[in-house]
Amino acid sequence: MSRLDPRTAAELLQASPLWSYSAERGGTISREFAFADFAKAFAFMSQVALWAERRNHHPEWTNVYNRVSVTLTTHDVDGLSMNDIEMARLMDRAFARLGAVSDPVEGTNPCSDS
Repeated sequence: MSRLDPRTAAELLQASPLWSYSAERGGTISREFAFADFAKAFAFMSQVALWAERRNHHPEWTNVYNRVSVTLTTHDVDGLSMNDIEMARLMDRAFARLGAVSDPVEGTNPCSDS
């Protein structure tokens, strides 16, 4: 496993535009997911937790009612790796299946650096 350079990370993230890249800590990606209610948010976290455990790649996340905020980075490479990109894609698919709510804040990405 190797650390992704910022250019490669940006190219890979084009397929996942709701994830925001940050150069901090060698590279991280973040996203906030909003669900209809707490039960759906918790179901999402439970499903992702099982995948994360099997892959030995655990997200940094928080949950407040119907929102789950996630940051992914690979501590073993001190930055972003393909494990993070793959986990982001898995999370996006799980989110789509669990009846996602529209963007948490109209037209904004709450995890962006701006």
